[in-house]
Amino acid sequence: MKQPLAVRLLSAFRWVDPGVDATHEISDMSGWWRDPSLLAGLGPALATLFPDAAPTVVVAPEAGGFLLGPLVAQAYGVGFVEANKDGRGRVADRVLRCTTAPDYRGRRVTLSIRARLLSPGERVLVVDDWVATGAQLAALRSLIHEAGAEYLGAAVIVDAGPRSVAVDLGVRSLLTRHDLDLARSRRARVEPVHPRRPEPPSGEGDR
Repeated sequence: MKQPLAVRLLSAFRWVDPGVDATHEISDMSGWWRDPSLLAGLGPALATLFPDAAPTVVVAPEAGGFLLGPLVAQAYGVGFVEANKDGRGRVADRVLRCTTAPDYRGRRVTLSIRARLLSPGERVLVVDDWVATGAQLAALRSLIHEAGAEYLGAAVIVDAGPRSVAVDLGVRSLLTRHDLDLARSRRARVEPVHPRRPEPPSGEGDR
């Protein structure tokens, strides 16, 4: 019998030691993308987090969002709009931009969406792999409102942020940071664990 999706996500996830000079471990989500059945299940699973939302379009930021966003859009039968970071994807088009508040590392990111791809009155669901501070989600919500569209919330794989962020930004997730920590603790009984503190994926997701 096939294991539930959440169990398979936890099994395929790893914290990785980046080297002797590192102070933190980093997350490795590559196993999620490598397993074809897991990859195929992610879009429908994230869509079921908002069963009655009826979005007309899905928006997602670089980098993991560019993989997940189209999967969720396909599950809903709607289109996808990318949100580029820091000027990437520059085009000769009118662009809506918003700079985030500092993330957990103190970094700010400028997100941009092509204005013509979001119409007033559209119902927009945001999709990403990981949420921690919610800085990028908050910026995307501002961009969606600037376009005159309606922000429905965010469907993510991992919610690693405080409850207040999830409530404010309407975050729903397949896993929580507690789930990852619990799985790590169970794995530690049979595998050696490095004492460094884990941190969210570097340079990806809504940190």
